[in-house]
Amino acid sequence: MQVTTLGIDLAKTVFQLHGVDARGHAVLTRRVKRSQLVDAVASLSPCVIGMEACASAHHWGRVFEKLGHTVKLMSPKYVKPYVKTQKNDFRDAEAICEAVSRPTMRFVAIKTVDQVDLQAVHRSRTLLIKTRTALINQIRGLLGEYGLVIARSPEQVRPALVRLVDEEQTALTPFARETFSELYEQLVDLEQRIAKVTQRLERVFRGHPVCRKLAAVPGVGPLTATALLAAVSRPHVFQNGRHLAAWLGLVPAQHSSGGKDRPLGLSKRGDGYLRRQLIHGARALVWCTPGREVRLRSWIDGLRARRPFNAVVAAVANKLARILWAMLSRGEVYRTA
Repeated sequence: MQVTTLGIDLAKTVFQLHGVDARGHAVLTRRVKRSQLVDAVASLSPCVIGMEACASAHHWGRVFEKLGHTVKLMSPKYVKPYVKTQKNDFRDAEAICEAVSRPTMRFVAIKTVDQVDLQAVHRSRTLLIKTRTALINQIRGLLGEYGLVIARSPEQVRPALVRLVDEEQTALTPFARETFSELYEQLVDLEQRIAKVTQRLERVFRGHPVCRKLAAVPGVGPLTATALLAAVSRPHVFQNGRHLAAWLGLVPAQHSSGGKDRPLGLSKRGDGYLRRQLIHGARALVWCTPGREVRLRSWIDGLRARRPFNAVVAAVANKLARILWAMLSRGEVYRTA
């Protein structure tokens, strides 16, 4: 029998396959090693392949599409309800095969290699910033043991640390000065690496016309524009801007029942990194909106008059996401009013 739908439970070394025919009957149940996966899928006629959107899923999706198959990725939480009885690789593959055939299932767009490259730069920059924050916290904590307190921002930590290491009248011993000198060198090295990665993103921004077009939106800069380009490969996957905002977790979560609406705080779903960038841009926009944005300023002022500051920031971030979706999906430019 011909396989029409194939579910693949991804792993590092062993992969479970589960295929069904047009009537939904299981015709393929097989476990293959990593080196055998491509040949096993290539031997099948073109079919629909379902996988969970997890590590390496986008890579395998691109590989299988080149073989002529239709690949659909799904969020693991949407697949879980289809797992029968106890969890194992066979049940997972069977659940994936069942879930991908549902007409109301929501799918994840497969990222291109360029998007993965750009996302890797953003992730490496985030890692460096987290490492710098941890190092600064360690330095401040150690200095506290000597009765020395310094500010926590990187711009203030560096000069304060240099001053404490160089001054002879501080509470630091010669042995401690050597330790903090090494920590200072680590901090400077991290700052240089962060600047280097940021410059790389700015080069991408300057060389990409879509990014430059997106940056015309108030509150959107090189980081947000490139992060959006890396996260959203196909804007038409979202029916409208509201769906993109919901995917980013910029809408209230709900726990409603019996006809009673119970809105909660932000759902915080989807890409947390992109959501934070939009929140940062919205916060700056709320504090200081350019004078040429008359309508936007009036709308923000009206929100601030009746809503808390953080609620206003979330609403502005939601609006930015919807504007960006419209520009990406329709190829339009931002129009001021």
